[in-house]
Formats: sequence, structure tokens, C-alpha cells
Amino acid sequence: MSDWFETYEANIALDRPLADDGSVPVYSTASGAMYLGQSEDVLRSKPLKKFAGKVQLVMTSPPFPLNTKKAYGNRTQDEYVEWFADFAPILRDMVTEDGSIVIEIGNAWMPGRPVMSVHVMKAFLRFLEKADLHLCQEFIWYNPARLPSPIEWVNKERSRVKDAFTRVWWMSPNERPKADNRNVLREYSPSMKRLIKSGKYNAGLRPSAHNIGAESFKTDNKGAIPPNVGNVDGIPSIDGTISQQQFEQTMTQISEFEEATNLLKAANTVSSDDYRKFCLNQGAKVHPARMPKSLADFFVKFLTDKGDIVLDPFAGSNTTGAVAENLERKWLGVEADWKYAAHSIGRFCPTSIVSTCQGISIGSRGDRKTADSTVKAQE
Repeated sequence: MSDWFETYEANIALDRPLADDGSVPVYSTASGAMYLGQSEDVLRSKPLKKFAGKVQLVMTSPPFPLNTKKAYGNRTQDEYVEWFADFAPILRDMVTEDGSIVIEIGNAWMPGRPVMSVHVMKAFLRFLEKADLHLCQEFIWYNPARLPSPIEWVNKERSRVKDAFTRVWWMSPNERPKADNRNVLREYSPSMKRLIKSGKYNAGLRPSAHNIGAESFKTDNKGAIPPNVGNVDGIPSIDGTISQQQFEQTMTQISEFEEATNLLKAANTVSSDDYRKFCLNQGAKVHPARMPKSLADFFVKFLTDKGDIVLDPFAGSNTTGAVAENLERKWLGVEADWKYAAHSIGRFCPTSIVSTCQGISIGSRGDRKTADSTVKAQE
């Protein structure tokens, strides 16, 4: 994306243009478009209504409950549950019959108290019920780089440990939605590679009650199937039972400690990514809660094929759209904040942008004449 800094530049208005009624995208590529507005309104509008029943994957992370009141409209916990559930039928109408809805939500704590709120779980359950969806699988995203929180109870009082994971629910109107875990296989660990090569290991019953067949691990399946929990290696066993690594050591008859590589984990600490550089270059605020590319990448690969449509109704900095485009999927994004929506254009190569709204113009660096811009802004 270095073209933004070497060849092209973007001029972005400080605020949403008054003439912009949201009917045209903030920007679009040949594969997708970013729209501005409240998601519940935009998804029912004419431009997006035509995609109803055609979206293969909804991949999103809505605002967390109990964060700053200013950011999320003074919603109480109960109001959040109902607000979230109201999106269920809207998103259900957007997906295909074998489509998926994947939602990531962080944990919430009771304000001023060292106890967790159960409203996130209530919100998920109400979401399922309101749209008559199936819970295909629950995933845990462990963020190894997350700062200790809540600070009051973890750092000061020392009565709680660091809250470092969020829940990811995979839902669908179909009990068997389109999915293929062969698209998300992880590289075998070194010990597993040696085992496959040698074909030698101790078969039989393990202390964990796993019964290892004589031929179970002789086939090279081109990678390991990832679990739904990420980065549990290195966490000491609390109850003294055999760990996954101990099981692997026993199975492969090796003594060295090796970290498995078939785990779902993601850290969002890359400070030099192109989107961040673009925002800093524009003097704009970087979105504070960006979805990790690796998380979106996993589910887009797992649940869609090339050419399928991926929708993010709370797009933020549009990680989902950028990942979908990179994987040759079509995409749709909706974001309520003009600055976040407009500056998410920095995730895309400037030559891939085919249109912009009135508040954005793209031109060659050093050439301020937008009429000669490579991309013509929509009127």
C-alpha cells in the first residue's frame, strides 16, 4: 500500500458532506463498497436491500456493552441486550440459507464492582432466539498482547487476573452451513512432521482416555485442524491432568517441549500497518478497536469461497472488507462514524478505488487538481 505515500494522496473532509445522504458509498472498489450510517437503517436501504439473501458471511464485532457511555449512546445493560437482538432478524435476512453469521464480543464487567456482567451471554442467546439461528460453534479469541484489565481489580487491588479473551459465536440458519476446515489447516508441529515421516509411535489408550489407533497418525493431511480455542500452550495445568503438549510428547515419544502451531490466536499490536500509517499521515484518529486481520482471515477462508459476499455491519476500520478483497471475495461494509469510514480507505490500494463520495478525492501526489484525479468522485 506504499502507493498512498509515494504516488497518491487522499483529501478527506473533516465531516460528512451535507449533500451526502448515504445513498452512495463512501468509497468502493471493484469488489465492494463502504457505506455510512446506522447499520439498521443502511441494511434496509435500497442500495443494500438488493443483497438480501445473497450474503454468505456476516463477520463483525459490534460495540461492547458497558464501555464509555459517550461512545455507545448511554445504553444500559438491558437496553444493550435488546439493541443487539434487534439486529438478528436483519442479519438473518441478509445471509443465504447456508450462510453464516460470526460475531465477536468482548467481556463486560459491572461498573465499579469486581464481578463480570452476564449481559454479553444474554445478548448472544437473545440474538440466537430472535432469528431462530443455530449455534454452530463457539470460539475463543485469546489476545496475548492485551493489557491487564480491569485495572482496578487486576493492577491495583490484585484480586483478579488479566481478562484476555473474547467470545466468537458462529451462527447460521442452517445446521450445516457452508464450511470447510481444509481451508484453514495449520502447519504441523515439528514433532508431528517427524511422526508422519517415520510412521512410528505408541498406539493404544492414553491417560487422557484417548485411544490412539495404529494407523491414526500415519496419513499426511497437509496440516492440522485448528481447535476453537487459541494459544493455550504454555498455560500451566491447574488440576494436574495431562496437558495437550504432554499428550503430544507421549504420542510422539519425544522429550523436548514444542509449541503446537494449529491454534487460533491473534494479537492486534502491529503499529506499522498501512492503515495506521495512512491515518497518521492524514492527522486522523486510528480506530481504537480494530479487528485483527488474522481473525477475519480465518473465518473468511473457513466459511466462504472466492466470489462470495462478506458483510460487516459494524465495519469500523474495515478490516473485514480489506481481508475479503485480498481473498477475492466481494464485500460490503457499514460504519456510522464518518471519520472511521472515510479513513478506512487507507486499507486499500489507491488504484483499486473506483469511486468515492463528495467528501473524498484521490489524486497524484503533488497534483492538487482533483479534476485530474485518477479516481473520479461521484457527484
